[in-house]
Amino acid sequence: MIKPQDFDTTQGFSDFIALPAGGYICQILKVEECKSSTGKDMIKIYLDIADGDFKEYYTNLYKSDTRQDKKWGCVVNQLVYDNNGATNRGFKSFVTSVEESNKHFKLVWGDKFAGCFKGTFVGVLFGREEYLNSQGSKKWITKPRFFRGVDTIKAGDYTVPEDKPLTSTDNLPAGFDEFVPPQHNSGAAGAGDDLPF
Repeated sequence: MIKPQDFDTTQGFSDFIALPAGGYICQILKVEECKSSTGKDMIKIYLDIADGDFKEYYTNLYKSDTRQDKKWGCVVNQLVYDNNGATNRGFKSFVTSVEESNKHFKLVWGDKFAGCFKGTFVGVLFGREEYLNSQGSKKWITKPRFFRGVDTIKAGDYTVPEDKPLTSTDNLPAGFDEFVPPQHNSGAAGAGDDLPF
């Protein structure tokens, strides 16, 4: 066999370490105001782990992903209003948790609402959810489920969310982006590894 020209520079697959379910202190990298697919007011909250053994977990995944269409791996879609037009309890929990976690945080309504969260910290409970991949195989993914104050996470005063297995009627949701481990793990940022923030 003739040695491929790019053999020495090609990164091999590395072992992927899944984020365990549990409580984590996260940094908010970005918040976007947008609409859901059904036209409802929503915010997108981009997070990364800020402390402990999994610090910068999603940054490292993003940097080591060689796909052209790579996406940030930890985004929470939170509706602002419930079905009755009242403030969504999840939205209120998010804002309250950020206020409790950041001593000098000042909530700003209006045009600068999304920007006031950038760089702040919040506690997040992550849980495992089962899904069907594009080949119809069952897989598990760890996703953010609930917001809490940072002190709650530091004190360990929480219950890890229960696993959510698929039921016999569950299918792969339309538009679901299956999580695929990064194509390589170079350990250092290179060309094309700029973060999307």
